[in-house]
Amino acid sequence: MSVDLSPRDGGSSPFKGRKNAHGQYNFQPSPPHTMSPLQPAASSEQKRSRRRKHIPLLISILIIANIAVFIVTMYYNNCPVQSAEQQLQKKSCILPWLHRFSFQSWHENPLLGPSAVTLRDKMGGLQRSLVILQQQPHHHQAWRLVTCIWLHAGLFHLLAHILALLLVGIRMEMEFGALRIALIYLLSGIGGSLLSALFLEEDQVSVGASGALFGLLGATLAELLTNWSRHNNSSKCASLVRLLLLLFINLALGLMPFVDNFAHIGGFLAGFLLGFAVLVRVQKGYKKKEKNNDKAGSDHHHHQLLPYLGGGGGGAGTVVDHADVVAMIINRKYKVYQIVCMVASVILLVGLYAAACATLFTGINASKNCSWCHYLNCVPTSKWQC
Repeated sequence: MSVDLSPRDGGSSPFKGRKNAHGQYNFQPSPPHTMSPLQPAASSEQKRSRRRKHIPLLISILIIANIAVFIVTMYYNNCPVQSAEQQLQKKSCILPWLHRFSFQSWHENPLLGPSAVTLRDKMGGLQRSLVILQQQPHHHQAWRLVTCIWLHAGLFHLLAHILALLLVGIRMEMEFGALRIALIYLLSGIGGSLLSALFLEEDQVSVGASGALFGLLGATLAELLTNWSRHNNSSKCASLVRLLLLLFINLALGLMPFVDNFAHIGGFLAGFLLGFAVLVRVQKGYKKKEKNNDKAGSDHHHHQLLPYLGGGGGGAGTVVDHADVVAMIINRKYKVYQIVCMVASVILLVGLYAAACATLFTGINASKNCSWCHYLNCVPTSKWQC
C-alpha cells in the first residue's frame, strides 16, 4: 500500500524519507523553516516622525483666537457711533456698510482697524502709565502685559501675524509638540511686553503678538545652535544664514515709526533663551537603556573605567577597553555644552524677568536713563519723523 506523504496544501512535507539497503524508509524530520526575523523596533526618530503627522492644533487655536479677538474688538469699536460722538461724518469710516464693524479712517488708523482708545480702554492694550505703580486706584494693571498680546492694530496687522504663524509656528509644533511651543509663545510675548513697557513713552499704546512671533524665531535660532550636531552638515550653515538674514530684515523694519521694535527685541531675547532650555535634543548615538539593565551596565562600565582612572586596584598590566569608554561617552543623553546652555539660559531668563518686573513696577522709565535706546525703536530720516 502506497502512502502519500505530501501535504494537502501543496507545500513540502515536514518529513524526509530515504530508502536504505533493505528497502525501508528512514523518516527524518526536516529542519524547521527559518522564521523571518521580526521587524526591528522603531527608532526614536521614526517615532518622532509619526508624532509629527498630526494637525497643528496649537497654531490653529492661536489663529482662531486672534481672529475672534479682532472681531470682538471691532464690535466694541463701533466706528459710526465714535464718529457721531466726535461730530464727524459717517463717511469717515472705511467700509461703512459693515456698520459697527467698519474701520476707522485712514488718517486715524492706516492698518484698517479700531481706534487707539478702543484698544486701550475696552480691550486691554498696553500703556506704560496704566501698568506702573502710582497713587491712582485704576493704575497698576499688570494684566495688560498679557492681554495686549492678543490684540491687533488692524486687519493688515492681523494678516501679517497669521502668515508668520503659518510659516514658522506649524513647523515648530510638528517638530517639538504643542506644549513647548505654547510655553515659548506666551513667555516670549510677555517678555516683549515687559521691554516695551520699560521704554515706550507714557501715552503710547502697544498691541500685537510681535514679541511672541519673534520669540519663535529666537527659539528656532537657539535650537539650531544647541542641536548643531543633529542637523545635516550640508544645510545647517545655510539655515543659520537664512535665519539671521530674516531676523536682521525684521528688526530693521522695526526701526520705522508706528512699529514697536522693543517688543520685537524683548520677545526675541526671551525666545532665544527659552530655546536653549526646552528645545534641546538628545545627541546622536544615544540608546535608551532598559531600567533593569541600567545598574548592571553602569557597574560594568565602572569596573572597566577604574583602571583607566587609576582606581579599583588595577595593576600596571591592566588593559582598558577603549571601545567601551567611547561607547559610554556617546551613550550620554545630552552633551556637556547642552546642559551648560540649558542651566545658564534658565538662570539668565529668570533674572531678566525679575529685574524687568522690579524696574517697571517701581515706576522707573528706562528710556530716560538711556539716551540712545530710543534709536532701537525708531530712527528718524528725511522720509519720516519718530
